[in-house]
Amino acid sequence: MDRRTILLIIVAAMGYFVDIYDLVLFNVVKRESLEFIMGVGNARIKEVGAQLFNVQMIGMLVGGILWGIWGDKKGRITVLFGSILLYSAANVLNAFTFDLTSYATVRFIAGVGLAGELGAGITLITETMPREKRGYGTMIVVAFGALGAVFADEVAAQGQRIGGLLTTVTGREFMNWQVAYIVGGTLGLVLLVMRIGTFESGLFSAMKKTEVRKGNIRMLFNNRERFLKYLSCILIGVPVWYVIGVLVNMSQDVFVPTLGIDTSALDTEGLARINGKAISYAYIGLSIGDLVSALLSQVFRSRKKVIMGYLVANMVLTLYFLFGMKGASIATYYWVCLFLGMATGYWVLFVTVASEQFGTNIRSTVTTTTPNFVRGSVFLITNLFFLAAPSFGNLYAALAVGILCIGGAIWATARISETFSREMDFVEH
Repeated sequence: MDRRTILLIIVAAMGYFVDIYDLVLFNVVKRESLEFIMGVGNARIKEVGAQLFNVQMIGMLVGGILWGIWGDKKGRITVLFGSILLYSAANVLNAFTFDLTSYATVRFIAGVGLAGELGAGITLITETMPREKRGYGTMIVVAFGALGAVFADEVAAQGQRIGGLLTTVTGREFMNWQVAYIVGGTLGLVLLVMRIGTFESGLFSAMKKTEVRKGNIRMLFNNRERFLKYLSCILIGVPVWYVIGVLVNMSQDVFVPTLGIDTSALDTEGLARINGKAISYAYIGLSIGDLVSALLSQVFRSRKKVIMGYLVANMVLTLYFLFGMKGASIATYYWVCLFLGMATGYWVLFVTVASEQFGTNIRSTVTTTTPNFVRGSVFLITNLFFLAAPSFGNLYAALAVGILCIGGAIWATARISETFSREMDFVEH
């Protein structure tokens, strides 16, 4: 690899790190920030928190479409610059929102910005690196990026120390949740400067000169086989957000109480940070899983086989999480969250497969919309869970939704074609 390609991988990896930091940050600081806005002990905090998270996810759905089409029409690099500028500005603003309307507005804008980062980075790497080795490039991006969630929890925990530095500079005191948003926005703006020197994909530059239709999202729906292939790419990733969005994200409010997890070892601060710790452990596992899955795909020269193995592991661990942990210690609970994260660590393969399935003229559209439709599916997944829970109980409702998500992913994986070392220089007509 030449130095420019290495720089591209580093910048894409750092970009995804900030992307994940900002993506999970709301769930790490939502209770603290909403208690400040709505008052400590407000009965609607859980409900409002879920609504705000869904607003962010809707923003990502909108952004996925806009950035994807833009990347195919105007270039992948412009998406990298534009998306990070938007979500960085939104997160700095989020530190100074003190009512629910402005909070929701800023989370929507941040969601739109967050939607462009991963798809543009993966598209650039798959189109730039040698086809036998591009799996290593995408592995570095996603594995390093997943650690952004761990950093988000740490920044939230150390907010007072960082806030002290900000107070020294500005003369104003900041709360932990404000510090976390300011750090996220600042990291993004610093990264924006780093992006100088990155280059556009050669395949896109060559395709841009042709008359072929570019970024036409209707092409994904006006051909039955192409639509089923696109749908399959989305379904493959849904179990990742079932685990993150339901099992892990609802730890504090749903599963720790339902499973009777022993939290006696935690102090008041530890009880308040259950969600943040669970997310942190899950994303450490996700990072490890992404490294291993990408390496296995290179060893076995197959994306499909590795994804299928991860889906089976996902189902087994989901069953253990729901029915094998009653009365376990909080430490055990966190470790199981880590293993669940590892079992969903095929995110790198899922996004790479989506990018490799389609031609250069709609590749950015697919690679950017697919992970964002998966992230957006958390709205449907969580609502299915909430609809089923009153009738079946939390555990069996989660099981039913999990079977639906993982079963759909197994079907989708079986029907797509193998893309390892596929030549990327082709277009869709």
